[in-house]
Amino acid sequence: MWKLIYISTLLFLSCSNEQQEDSTEIQVGAQKIQQYIPLLENKKVGLTVNHSSVVQGTHLTDTLMSSGIDVVKVFTPEHGFSGSLSDGLEVNYDNSNSAFQLISLYGKNKKPTREQVADLDVMVFDMQDVGARFYTYISTMHYVMEACAENRIPMIILDRPNPNGSYVDGPVLDTAFQSFVGMHPIPIVHGMTVGELAMMINEEGWLKNGVKVDLRIIKVEKWDHSIPYSLPIKPSPNLPDDLSISLYPSLCLFEGTIMSVGRGTDYAFQQIGHPEYPDTTNSFTPISREGAKWPPYEDQICYSESWIGQKPRYSFSLKPLIEAYQLMNRSDFFNDYFKRLAGTNQLQKQIESGMSEEEIRQSWKAEIDQFKGKRAKYLLY
Repeated sequence: MWKLIYISTLLFLSCSNEQQEDSTEIQVGAQKIQQYIPLLENKKVGLTVNHSSVVQGTHLTDTLMSSGIDVVKVFTPEHGFSGSLSDGLEVNYDNSNSAFQLISLYGKNKKPTREQVADLDVMVFDMQDVGARFYTYISTMHYVMEACAENRIPMIILDRPNPNGSYVDGPVLDTAFQSFVGMHPIPIVHGMTVGELAMMINEEGWLKNGVKVDLRIIKVEKWDHSIPYSLPIKPSPNLPDDLSISLYPSLCLFEGTIMSVGRGTDYAFQQIGHPEYPDTTNSFTPISREGAKWPPYEDQICYSESWIGQKPRYSFSLKPLIEAYQLMNRSDFFNDYFKRLAGTNQLQKQIESGMSEEEIRQSWKAEIDQFKGKRAKYLLY
C-alpha cells in the first residue's frame, strides 16, 4: 500500500511545481477531516478525484489511506489523475500493481457502471471546479451522482470555493443542446460551488429518471461568494493562473470557432488568434506539448488579441467574440461545437445578425432572473 501512496504522491507532485495548499484562512471541505473520516471508517470507499484533491499539501488518497480508510476505487475526470492530459484525450490505467483500482470517467466510460460501483459503501467527490457550465468536472459529478443514486450508494462532496462564484451570467442552456459540455439548464456562469450545484441537480430532478442520491456536503469555512479565491493548484493544463480562469467563461466560446485560444502556449485562455487575423499587433505560435497535444494551428504564427499581463476580470463578456467575428468577416467563423458550448442556437444567430452585446444580454435576462431565484434555494455561502 505504501508503495502506491508514494507513486500517487509522485503523480501529484509532477502535475505542477505550484501545488501548495492555500495559506489563507479559508478551509476547503477536504481540510475538515474530522467531519468526514468517521463517515468512511470500516467502509469500502470510492473516490472521484484528480490532482487538485489536496489536503494541506497531501493528496486525498494518501490522506485517507494513511488514516486506515479502505480506498478501493479511484475515478478520474477529463485530464486524468495527474491533471496533465490534453483536453479530449482518453486514458487507460494499468492497475496491475495498485492497491486500488484507478478508473477513467472520460471518453466512452463517462458514467461509473454498476459493476464499477458494486463493491462500494460510499463515494467521495473532491475536485476544484472553475464555475463555468462547459467545464466538464461538473458533468463527471452528475454521472457519479446518478450512478450512486441508482445503486443506493451515499455520496459525500468535499466542497471548494468557486473562483468565478461572485456572479451569474450568460445564456441558459436549452436542453435541446445538452452534451457533456453542458448537461444542465443553467447559465454559462452559474455562480455555485460543486456542492451547491450538486444539491440543485439532486433536488430539481435532473438525474436520469428523477433519481436522488443520498448526498452530504462538507462545507467550506470562512468563504462566501463575495470573497476572491486564488486557486493554489491549476485545475487543468490550460488554465495556468487566475487570469486564465477569470477569462475562461468568455474565451472558451472561441473553441467553437476557427480561432485558437492559445493552447500550446504558456498563456492559454489569455489570448485568441488565427494565422489570418487582421490585427498583427500580437502573435503566438502554438506547439504540441504536455496538456496541449496537437493544438489548433500547431507551429503556425497566429496573430492575436491578448490580455496577457492584465488583472483578472471576473465578468462575462461577448465583446471579444463579437469583435473577432466582425474582424475575420468569414462565413465559416463558427462551427457546430459552438452551439453546444453556448447551450443554444440563438447566440450564433444573434452575433451574425449584428446585434449588440447589450441587445443580446436583454434576450437572456428573464431566464437569468428565473435561474437566480432557483439558485437562491441552494446557496450555502
